[in-house]
Amino acid sequence: MNVNALKELLDGVRNGTVSTESALTRLKSLPFEDMGHAVIDSHRELRQGFPEVILGERKSAAQIISIIEKLRSNGSSILATRIDAAKAEAIIKAVPSVQYNSDARTLAFMEGEFEEKGKGIIMVISAGTSDIPVAEEAAVTASMMGNRVDRLYDVGVAGIHRLFSHRERITSASVLIVCAGMEGALPSVVGGIVARPVIAVPTSVGYGTSFGGISALLGMLNSCAPAVTVVNIDNGFGAGYVASLINRK
Repeated sequence: MNVNALKELLDGVRNGTVSTESALTRLKSLPFEDMGHAVIDSHRELRQGFPEVILGERKSAAQIISIIEKLRSNGSSILATRIDAAKAEAIIKAVPSVQYNSDARTLAFMEGEFEEKGKGIIMVISAGTSDIPVAEEAAVTASMMGNRVDRLYDVGVAGIHRLFSHRERITSASVLIVCAGMEGALPSVVGGIVARPVIAVPTSVGYGTSFGGISALLGMLNSCAPAVTVVNIDNGFGAGYVASLINRK
């Protein structure tokens, strides 16, 4: 249940169009609903401003479908992450209204019209094309949370002139998410040219001593650019979420 739905329910009780018993029945699902295989946090949107997000990895299509249907019945928008193409196909057959982003591996459905909640633009930057899946997860998350999102992809340090040719766009953003694998240098470069928060996302792109993104993670944690903060490897969702919270301030 979201804030608007709760207000409508309380207004209905006050003006007599909704009985007290009916309101109590609806409120019984707060703060959670136990479905057996999942316990839905129905109170999260009221508490944090965005409904529970479904991590699709290791969940079956049937489990995800049942969670989506329960969230939809509560009037919630839907965001599910880490959904592979085969699983997405099965879910869309059961819930045709959700949209699949194959790059981000996300399923999304927005309840109602887009409501802009951010005060500026969130820019999502990827060092290389191989980093785009993580960058897109961040971009979809930020967009679903009510932000304008600008994307700038494949502008890594191996050809730094590509980044600098977009300097005006970069410096006009309110929050920047920078996704990079390999040695993970790009967030430090971006952090050195903007007076904005930079959220660095190490990706598992690379080989040999990249160690599945650990080298990029350590490089970002050791950044000399003071405005850079770091999330976990491949955590585009976490970056998009915290960027959204920053952008509301």
